[in-house]
Amino acid sequence: MNLTTVIFYVLSAILIFAALRVVTAKNPVHAVLYLVLAFFTSAGHWLLLEAEFLAITLVLVYVGAVMVLFLFVVMMLDINIEKLREGFWNNLPVAALVGAIMVFEMALILMSPATGLGQFKAAAPLAADYSNVKVLGHQLYTTYLLPFEIAAVVLLLAMVAAIGLTMRARKDSKAIDPAIQVKVRREDRVRIVKMDAVKQVEEAAADSGEQQA
Repeated sequence: MNLTTVIFYVLSAILIFAALRVVTAKNPVHAVLYLVLAFFTSAGHWLLLEAEFLAITLVLVYVGAVMVLFLFVVMMLDINIEKLREGFWNNLPVAALVGAIMVFEMALILMSPATGLGQFKAAAPLAADYSNVKVLGHQLYTTYLLPFEIAAVVLLLAMVAAIGLTMRARKDSKAIDPAIQVKVRREDRVRIVKMDAVKQVEEAAADSGEQQA
């Protein structure tokens, strides 16, 4: 067992622990921080695979942008943790069964002779001018073009669905019709009232002078 294998197992153990703490932590802020730790360890796995571009992208995009946004949202929202965890133990058997099935499927894929992933082999040395960005782009837009386009369509549908759910008419929602808004005149919304403030001040000063006299 070489140093690379030891680092892989250490990162994998940290990743599994962080993933478990994401769903079991009582404090949502702690759950987000554990998810950040999981992303960092996943970036370590990418580095072991000599995919530096994917590793730095994972850190910059997810840890540096998405998770920071999640953290601010979680900190600003007043989340009732007890209410969210009411059905945790009731749904635990189903969740454990689904997790066991996924682990079994991944084990079958990893250990299948057809994939060759079950045999641990040392990575071949790369050329000096090797660019994993170029290889990644070539694989995405040639070999995996159809799955890449399908994933893009699915993400587009998810975005449209999120916008549709947000913009739907609800009883407690307030919306403005732009067609009506542009027809509004100044006279309908603003009324200018003229007040002779200087005269009132002078009269008040005169009255106070008479009272003092």
